[in-house]
Amino acid sequence: MPGAEEYVPPRVRLPGLRAAVQECRGCELYRDADRAVFGEGRESARAVVVGEQPGDQEDRAGRPFVGPAGRLFDEALAEVGIDRDDVYVTNATKHFRFQRQQGKRRIHQKPSRGQVNACRPWLTAELNVVRPEVVVCLGATAAQALLGPSFRVSRQRGELIEHEGMRVLATVHPSAVLRSEDDREQRYAELVADLRVAAETLRPE
Repeated sequence: MPGAEEYVPPRVRLPGLRAAVQECRGCELYRDADRAVFGEGRESARAVVVGEQPGDQEDRAGRPFVGPAGRLFDEALAEVGIDRDDVYVTNATKHFRFQRQQGKRRIHQKPSRGQVNACRPWLTAELNVVRPEVVVCLGATAAQALLGPSFRVSRQRGELIEHEGMRVLATVHPSAVLRSEDDREQRYAELVADLRVAAETLRPE
């Protein structure tokens, strides 16, 4: 897999990156997705939130975190007092990986490690521009994209980790909360508790 590095223009800000990502052919995911879905938010954002990949609604809209999981995440941010304007949201991969079932229905499929690695230069470029105070990784794919394949969210969720000059916190993806049936309220409370740790780092000393 060639990777995205040759498609990432050097020394450009977010608008230039957002335009360039549509031409990325660093992995095969571009062939089926409607478009690349780049991150969204201000360059001055104090926090960067990294999910796994765009979902079906994000792919159609061309914007990250606009589906049910994104709306749940917005609720959790509001609950811990993190201003949405202080957050830049993006994903470990910029194209939607899916399987087509029952005609037009598109079912989420987890991106492979190779696809995540191929897309990493885009995430690196975003982080270099925004330079956040804290990075929140939602789910194992996002956490391992930044912290390496041996990282386990189940063991270190909610912990602030110093990594390559960044403070990184991993928690579950909101979609995992939505998939819960018997313990959804508990899973949501755990997500909120993890996000409170990030919120504390953003409060003035």
